[in-house]
Amino acid sequence: MDVKQGRVLVVDDDSDVLQAARLFLKHHVASVETEKDPNSISTLLRNNSYDLILLDMNFTDDVSSGEEGFFWLDKILELDPSIAVILITAYGDVDKAVRAVKAGATDFVLKPWQNEKLLATVSSALKLTNSRRQVAALKQQQKQLSNDIDHHYRDIIGRSSAMMEVFQTIEKVAATDANILILGENGTGKEMIARAIHRRSERRENVFINVDMGSISESLFESELFGYVKGAFTDAKEDRAGRFEVANGGTLFLDEIGNIPLTLQSKLLTVLQSRKVTRVGSMTSKPVNIRLVCATNQSLKEMVSSGDFRQDLLFRINTIEVHLPPLRDRKEDIELLLQHFNKLYCSKYKKEVKTIEPATLKKLESYPWPGNVRELQHAIERAVIMSDGKVLQPGDFLLTREQDSAESVMVEDYNLEEVEKMVLRKALKKHNGNISKAAEELGLTRASLYRRLEKYGL
Repeated sequence: MDVKQGRVLVVDDDSDVLQAARLFLKHHVASVETEKDPNSISTLLRNNSYDLILLDMNFTDDVSSGEEGFFWLDKILELDPSIAVILITAYGDVDKAVRAVKAGATDFVLKPWQNEKLLATVSSALKLTNSRRQVAALKQQQKQLSNDIDHHYRDIIGRSSAMMEVFQTIEKVAATDANILILGENGTGKEMIARAIHRRSERRENVFINVDMGSISESLFESELFGYVKGAFTDAKEDRAGRFEVANGGTLFLDEIGNIPLTLQSKLLTVLQSRKVTRVGSMTSKPVNIRLVCATNQSLKEMVSSGDFRQDLLFRINTIEVHLPPLRDRKEDIELLLQHFNKLYCSKYKKEVKTIEPATLKKLESYPWPGNVRELQHAIERAVIMSDGKVLQPGDFLLTREQDSAESVMVEDYNLEEVEKMVLRKALKKHNGNISKAAEELGLTRASLYRRLEKYGL
């Protein structure tokens, strides 16, 4: 090794062995500690950090069987599974070596050892420890990242009977490995439900991989989902795992699955049936172990009838269906959602949490929300940003259909109230909802403008 690295502990009841190991290894590793009494191992591991332990298999209590070595091997790995352990003995044989490796040892050496062989074994073991700890760190980062990503999905907000049915279904199916198909309009929160299922499943400690099927072109379908090997095509500079392999052990969420072209559906079906993937350019298949959750805003049954979706694929992906209701069918949840997003965005934009006028809630509950919860969320975020006051007023919300209908009001309509409503809408639209600027252009005070907006439920 060019650079000294690694902290090594040598445990042997032979003082000569300890001295020989220390004198040799100190020239090649960062530090070497020695210990004659194996009963000190637990204390040493609790108080120190080691990258490698060289452990004698036979202590004075048990001269030749090696059972003491196996006992302490188990104890070490129990205390720190990442540590590489090399067992050393003068009575080694192949059977014992195999058993030691199966029991968790990194390697096995005989004493008296050859220095070159010992150095090579120690070097490899230290690299293994480093790799194990890097993997452990990456898993922890992944877990933390998943938690951070899940933060906005931590609570699915709703108390309506329609959402209660969704919650009950999640509780029933999450612990199983059944394939799930989530059905719902755009903006209803299909990904939130998929993540909730994952968090409540036996795979919660593993990855959740989200794939937007609508964003993958036909030419990239196989390489993105199944991976490829170096040289498979012009830009394949190195081997790359596809989404199925990356999701191995976890949950694979295929969003907008109705967008998969009919010509490619058979390839997906083959993988789902065999649970094996073959990278583009390879002849070797690899097994994958995934929990499949799919989602779509389309009627797959109608697509089957029209010949645009394979019936056998539909059967494969929808062992259980979860139907997400549109927001217009659960308007009793709007108040909860309004309170939640109001707090969320006031915190995000460092504003005092705003109170909500009853007329504001009434206005939001009367709107059909074609964009569902996503549209409501964006409307609340915009209102929090643009509102100058401490109260969310009806006029702080410019809703899509209101803007569209405002454009259609004709001057020939001489109903004064309708004309006033049209002018108010146009002024607000012109100034992107800024009450102060709209009031100034209209020649009104902010209070007067608010009164008019409240009068018309704007």
